Amino acid sequence: MKKFDIPERYKSPIISKVKAARKLEDPMKKDFSPTTLNFGNVSFIISRHFGFCYGVENAIEKSYKAINENQGKNIFLLSEMIHNPTVNADLLDQGLRFIQDTEGNQLIPWDEVHSDDVVIIPAFGTTVETQALLESKGIDVQTYNTTCPFVEKVWNRSAKLGADDHTIIIHGKHKHEETKATFSHSKETAPSLIVKDLDETQHVADFILGEIDSATLLDKFKGKVSPGFDPEKHLNRIGVVNQTTMLASETQEIADFLKQTMLKKYGEENLKPHFADTRDTLCYATNDNQSATLALLEESADLAVVVGGYNSSNTSHLVELLEEKFTTFFIKDSDEILDLDSIKSFNIHEKNITTNTSFVPSKDNVRIIITSGASCPDATVDSVIQKILNLMESPLTIDDVRI
Repeated sequence: MKKFDIPERYKSPIISKVKAARKLEDPMKKDFSPTTLNFGNVSFIISRHFGFCYGVENAIEKSYKAINENQGKNIFLLSEMIHNPTVNADLLDQGLRFIQDTEGNQLIPWDEVHSDDVVIIPAFGTTVETQALLESKGIDVQTYNTTCPFVEKVWNRSAKLGADDHTIIIHGKHKHEETKATFSHSKETAPSLIVKDLDETQHVADFILGEIDSATLLDKFKGKVSPGFDPEKHLNRIGVVNQTTMLASETQEIADFLKQTMLKKYGEENLKPHFADTRDTLCYATNDNQSATLALLEESADLAVVVGGYNSSNTSHLVELLEEKFTTFFIKDSDEILDLDSIKSFNIHEKNITTNTSFVPSKDNVRIIITSGASCPDATVDSVIQKILNLMESPLTIDDVRI
């Protein structure tokens, strides 16, 4: 796999050693078991896969290349490069500016963006409409286009499904930048509909099986269907793709559920023309990170810490998996650790930050699970480990610990 040139400040002494050791012993990435580092009074159980993925490293490399190659020019990002506050703050410190926020609200008017300016397209990609707008202004949309190749793979799969007269069911969050981009591309070639979860998918199945009418379905999916979407015409041949940062298992569950729905309606002998197999659109990094997180559930631990941006979809799904078994704290960086008794943590269900007054338990050897999202620098995870070690006055350093 390509090696990217990313700033040294995003790398780390502890995590770099762990990843290098695991790469040597498991080059084919078949072992999802974690690495345990025992520092005497605390052990860290570190996920086999986490941190920057291919798409994120590609985006970061191109962004810093844009900075270095365009001194003195206005350099814009369409929106956050990735969903990580450390990386985005660093890019802003370099003089870049965001044209929109993550909700699509305009921060810089389009009439202030000109043909000689540099515009970076983020890893999530962008909509057909925004790309056309940039091109109409004479802006180069290719040189610093950092769209993740796995997102583009979803777009290509959608186009192929559309060419075969299938309707596209997109598993994603309809306000997320990536899903908005995927929806924009898919509706160019096929009727498209966005479902967030299995509950919303149930409404689609209810219509297919004749349990609700078109008006009811369209009302439930207002703003989540392509123009002119007609359930009577467009839900008899379907294929499922996803926002690449969603839970892979949930995407598969939705696809399997819709496949069974079509089986009920059309029968085994007629299933193939009505349902397309699209398992090949699941992102490898999302899959690996989630599989490694499931392996963490086999461990015994006192708590889990997940590090990443609070608006990061893939990171929130790791929290969702871990909190099934462990007391789990979702933090953006080490600043959220106040002391051994207190930590600020993001609640993915209530969407707020709370201060928890029971963090590290008092015992001889505390076992802490550590992982992070695909957009989180290893250095940020490292700083979380270092802060806990310092607070616990650990007798050992990374040089003393066997990896």
